[in-house]
Amino acid sequence: MWTGQNWRIVAVFAITQTVGYGCLYYSFAVLLHPIAAGLHASPAAVTGAFTTAVLAWAAMAVPVGRWLDRHGGRALMTLGAAAGAALLVAWSQVQALWQLYLVFAGLGAAMAMALYDAATAVVVSWFDTGRRPRALLTMIVVAGFASTIFMPLTGLLNDRYGWRATLLLLAAGYAAIAVPLHAGVVRRPPPGTLPAGPATPAHRRGLVRAARRDVRFWCLAVAFVAHAAAMSTMTVHLVGYLVGEGHSATFAATVAGLLGVLSVTGRLVLTAAQRRLRLSHVVAVVFTIQAAAALALPWAAATRPGAIAAVIGFGIGFGVASLATPALLADRYGTTAYASIAGTLAAPVTLAKATAPLAAAALYTGTGGYLPVLVTVGGLCLLAAAGILAQAGTPFRGSALESETIRR
Repeated sequence: MWTGQNWRIVAVFAITQTVGYGCLYYSFAVLLHPIAAGLHASPAAVTGAFTTAVLAWAAMAVPVGRWLDRHGGRALMTLGAAAGAALLVAWSQVQALWQLYLVFAGLGAAMAMALYDAATAVVVSWFDTGRRPRALLTMIVVAGFASTIFMPLTGLLNDRYGWRATLLLLAAGYAAIAVPLHAGVVRRPPPGTLPAGPATPAHRRGLVRAARRDVRFWCLAVAFVAHAAAMSTMTVHLVGYLVGEGHSATFAATVAGLLGVLSVTGRLVLTAAQRRLRLSHVVAVVFTIQAAAALALPWAAATRPGAIAAVIGFGIGFGVASLATPALLADRYGTTAYASIAGTLAAPVTLAKATAPLAAAALYTGTGGYLPVLVTVGGLCLLAAAGILAQAGTPFRGSALESETIRR
């Protein structure tokens, strides 16, 4: 009976993550300049509010993970969705820059409670190792179309009604969809669903401490932080780089748009490949291909076919971490304390996403070109590949605490 319930949860998250990312996350990029004009502020100053949200998201990662391990996702994700909708309303009413920053600090916390990290932890708790990749892939692939759906929709609404009314409409839609679905469907798995150890607070704390003492955990942390920094840098700077190389803005934006499509392709390839090969090996190969593509881009970008080929090589790994992270963590450390362990990793990864583009901009300004930036991106991808492979064959010394631990 619980099998039907777990796939209902996946279906709900496929919907609520698509709508949530579309309303809470991707709407900002579309509304950035109208908001800046409305508040008589520079786009850079308004962008700082989004950075504030990402930092708040990172700060919430560990406490959210602990709550999910202890209490499950229903109350937390319902509250996060309700808070997100309320903060969209508050966003629509801001009159000053400081108010915008305050709202976005709250939005960061709401996103940590209601979006991907929390949803992944719930899905992991419901599925065993054999079915977990398919469940995560289903949720992530559907949610991957959030930008495709909501960025044009947000732009259309803004053109017709203005940014304040657009945010009110997004708030109403998000509240009507996410709040009842989270409250009505999200549940903790029944006892005995998965062969996890005793779920006492002391047991969970022991697992988290054991994971933090595990060298393999910190190798994975280095890998995913480096990869997140590389992905975030390329997302922000790719269009500017291609335009600087003499390509038209339309061509640059179109090529950059391939990253979203390729992220879905990469996830499908990863899911298929891991059925026959060790996941760590597959991920390391993908990261290495990305490194080669980034390092080749300064020469390949001289022509349109070369630029497209390099972006395809880089984009194939664009969405890999979202599947590899839960798979590698759950397979090594089990599901009993998964959310707490994943939250420990998510905090620095989120910080890397927020700060890497700024560091890349500073490097570009200081050197007068994008070559050092692309070399750094390539180096980060190689570091990520090395981190994925490091200590991959060693057993987890805390495995006695967790009966479900499966070394990958």
